[in-house]
Amino acid sequence: MRIDEALLWATQQLEGGESPSVDAKVLLAHIINKSQTYLFTWPDKLLNSNEINEFELAVARRKQGEPVAYIIGKRDFWTLTLFTSPHTLIPRPDTEVLVEQVLACVSSEKDKPLTICDLGTGTGAIALALASELPKSRVVGVDFLQEAVELAERNAAHNKIKNVQFFQSDWFAQLQGNVFDVLVSNPPYIDEASPYLHQGDVRYEPKSALTSAESGLNDICHIATHAKNYLTPKGLLAFEHGFDQAKRVRELMKALGFEGVKTVQDYSGIDRVTLGFMPAC
Repeated sequence: MRIDEALLWATQQLEGGESPSVDAKVLLAHIINKSQTYLFTWPDKLLNSNEINEFELAVARRKQGEPVAYIIGKRDFWTLTLFTSPHTLIPRPDTEVLVEQVLACVSSEKDKPLTICDLGTGTGAIALALASELPKSRVVGVDFLQEAVELAERNAAHNKIKNVQFFQSDWFAQLQGNVFDVLVSNPPYIDEASPYLHQGDVRYEPKSALTSAESGLNDICHIATHAKNYLTPKGLLAFEHGFDQAKRVRELMKALGFEGVKTVQDYSGIDRVTLGFMPAC
């Protein structure tokens, strides 16, 4: 089977999915260990029997709804390539907005040795993106799952990022005595009864990393309420949250005394990130 024939077959097999052609190319490029450009440049190259078998299995898994990032075991985020695992959420482009906003807020201090903590780090995506852009800063990522911590450490090593450390902690539990210039989090924020949990890739992702009680706001409330004990004066608190939660997150942060509270939209024009600052004193 030629490359172009394999792609055509896979695209037909995946018809009805969100992105059959893109998925086919990503899967085949991974299996033959070539770039997607190679697929277009050498469409008449023949696949060997092992590659065909592996490709057919990968397409079958995708046809059942399993996320591409879990099938190939990696996902690009920011300027990094990250290993993925069913123990953690798959990094998404919308979360890059959270990284962008943190970087914008600290732009005047980017050459200073800032201290940053990513709460619920998962693959380490946010922590590693910030550490890569702020090499003089010290970045910490915590997660209550040891499997996530080990994956984040693997991703740090793979991307050769040294100004970051990861350890196991249930939110602030192991952070007593530490204060940070920035607290950032993409916590679980989907309502436990949301029909969204039965759609697309999220069906395969860990519910513990997706859902939260109190209409999805329980973990955000916990972090915001305790953040004042772990932030420096003028310290930044920034969240990713659900499309319908921005108003309540802003009200919560303002009630807790945060200043300059604002919401920023993602690339689709949906309210996605809310942030604010601790008072100066």
